[in-house]
Amino acid sequence: MESAAKKLIPVTLELGGKSPCIVDKSADLDISAKKIVWGKFLNAGQTCIAPDYIIAHKEIKSKLIENIKKYIIKFYTNEPLRSNDYTSIISKNHFERLISLIEYEKVIYGGNIDENNLKIEPTIINNANINDKVMGEEIFGPILPILEFENFDDLIKIIENHKNPLALYLFTNNNKFEESIISTISFGGGCVNDTIMHITNHNMPFGGVGYSGIGSYHGKKSFETFSHQKSVMKSSKIDIPIKYPPYSKKAIKFLKKSFEIF
Repeated sequence: MESAAKKLIPVTLELGGKSPCIVDKSADLDISAKKIVWGKFLNAGQTCIAPDYIIAHKEIKSKLIENIKKYIIKFYTNEPLRSNDYTSIISKNHFERLISLIEYEKVIYGGNIDENNLKIEPTIINNANINDKVMGEEIFGPILPILEFENFDDLIKIIENHKNPLALYLFTNNNKFEESIISTISFGGGCVNDTIMHITNHNMPFGGVGYSGIGSYHGKKSFETFSHQKSVMKSSKIDIPIKYPPYSKKAIKFLKKSFEIF
């Protein structure tokens, strides 16, 4: 953006961030867990819109965790480090950074590593809080912190620590709760009762807002992003005398009305 600004070049920036996954007590916990596990551990969590952390209602958190464990095993077996469907971390530096984020005293599932193949098991961190190291930056890996909330204010306070996420995922069957989340929280895009899938619809622009980016792209929007929409008006042979001076009060009123967009 700094380089582009020197030449007055417009930019579209996707900056990422910590994308929350909210699970309400009204959600179907089985299908929610299935979709969260798929979205979080796809490419071992190395996607910019992976669910970064879960905020689960305290009444259903334990049940949700059990379902998440179930689907990790179902997708990647009891030995995910050996699974052909589970990939490695992209580089040694990234591998070491991820390991440094794990507070093993809070790990309730996973945590094992294969240093030779740069693999980290799907790892669940329970009772995480906003002061934990893993909550200080975008994870971009297979570590899943789980926080809890009791009311709407709790939820907002947690998300405000990492404002304007690139994505937000909400699992709920409560329409009022859904409307409150979407209308209150600023985020780039996301899904209700799913993860990741919003980027598969090329009719929907994709991009961040605030801390997570500027502008959007995908499908037709990509063409528009890299184009300038040039506005040209060609006048007819009919000329409007009232626009020329000298002006009557009626003419001034008409012209002010015509140009009020300025």
